[in-house]
Amino acid sequence: MLIVLLMAEPTQAGAQQVTIFYTNDIESVYDPVPAFWLEDVNEIGGLAKLATLIEQKRQQAPISFLLDAGDMFTGSLSKATQGRLVFDLYNEIGFDAVNLGNHEFEYGWPVLRKVMQRARFPVLNANIFYAGTDIPIAKQYSILEQQGVRIGVLGVMGEDAFINTMMKANRQGLEIKDPLASAQFWVDELSAQVDMMVLLTHQGKTAPMQTDKEADPEVQRGIADDYRLAGAIHGVDLIVSGHSDNGLWQPVIHPDTGTVIVQTFGQGKQLGIARFELSDSVRPKLVSAELVPVVADSLVDHAGVAALIAGARAAYPSLMEVVGHLDRAAVRRYYRESSIGNLLADILKKSHASDIGMITPGAIRADLPAGEVTREMILNTFPFLDKVTVLELPGTVLRDAVEQGLQREYGLPQYAGLALRYDLTKPKGQRLVDLEISGQPLELDRTYRLVTGSFTATGGEGYDMFPARIVFTSDDLVSTAFVNYFEQQEQVMLPGMGRQQPIQPAIKGLENSSK
Repeated sequence: MLIVLLMAEPTQAGAQQVTIFYTNDIESVYDPVPAFWLEDVNEIGGLAKLATLIEQKRQQAPISFLLDAGDMFTGSLSKATQGRLVFDLYNEIGFDAVNLGNHEFEYGWPVLRKVMQRARFPVLNANIFYAGTDIPIAKQYSILEQQGVRIGVLGVMGEDAFINTMMKANRQGLEIKDPLASAQFWVDELSAQVDMMVLLTHQGKTAPMQTDKEADPEVQRGIADDYRLAGAIHGVDLIVSGHSDNGLWQPVIHPDTGTVIVQTFGQGKQLGIARFELSDSVRPKLVSAELVPVVADSLVDHAGVAALIAGARAAYPSLMEVVGHLDRAAVRRYYRESSIGNLLADILKKSHASDIGMITPGAIRADLPAGEVTREMILNTFPFLDKVTVLELPGTVLRDAVEQGLQREYGLPQYAGLALRYDLTKPKGQRLVDLEISGQPLELDRTYRLVTGSFTATGGEGYDMFPARIVFTSDDLVSTAFVNYFEQQEQVMLPGMGRQQPIQPAIKGLENSSK
């Protein structure tokens, strides 16, 4: 287990120490997960465990604020309650302010606007507006105060998160404005009124959906957007970032502005703690920063949080029903072929007679365990409202779509019915070496049927070639197809690997240098 603590100079006499506790991208991961990448930890995370750790640490910090950078929603219980449970849980934990992430829009913004009124804390965003107006979707800023210490907190979302990772229907009627200009306006407005300025961001490339991402440098996507923002904005002391889940064991301090950037790896597996010294004569100074793993083995459940989760499960008993059995654990890989990706692509292909099934790795939100599989587990794996969608693609368009996936900007798509070899050392658009469909070479003048979810089919994650090729959208949800398959099979065997073969091993850092 790795904990990095950054120490600065001792606190000056008369100065106050303020502690910022932070999380990002918890995404309704309510239960601990197996920590198979850690030698000395059995399970990590779990919201009731995280809440206990927060409570323990806040008792040691006389002046503290608990902030979240967004992506609270997703998961089966969140969907069942349309987000009500999420806000109730965050109330119970005691968050002081949260930023809106793209997942908060999963059920459409009218639902979000309605349900976020449950929050006993400010829900922030400064740069999403109702289209054609200057009316923001949420509260743009908040001034938080404890023991005479006042901090200004803003929230912004990046344009890529808004446009490419949010279903079009869920943002219809909204528009996004430049996060830098929006944030700078409020920083200038508030700076003289507060002792410290904190910016919550949700931007950059979308997070890699891989449970052991913190131990796999290949999928750690960097904080380029936040670093650029930190260098361009003036008057911000701390950026708590989200969306990329690129956890920072040590904070990054921009050399030009002195702005500190922090982030966890998401899913509630770590609690971030940044301590600042405040004095009248100088700007806030970072004293220390750390990520504390939420070691579930040694933490008791927070009673209030555990009761809320148990109550929600009791209200939706069908989620706890066992719908099938899996012969072995299915684990996600973001930049590589994965067993769970192959399984879900196979199910999609079989759901509507097609040549190809396709699922993007960003849509696979959880691993599946060996043994009993409940409806909740499957819906946590794919918690979205996407409908099963069939497209007809000429061979030329199919080739372009596969090349789009090989850019890996949103991970490596998973397929059924395809076999391909690729070379990541080649430029984008030239990485596909050869491609077979059902064992036969790709025919450029032939039309192929491909089935996927409606988010991808309507152009999500950069698939601009898809919308014009849609021929059928089912009334069935993708998640329903997955549940039905397990119920019909009862005993599910994971498919084999080898559908996507790199002819060159992945080169460390290649995915960053080639984007």
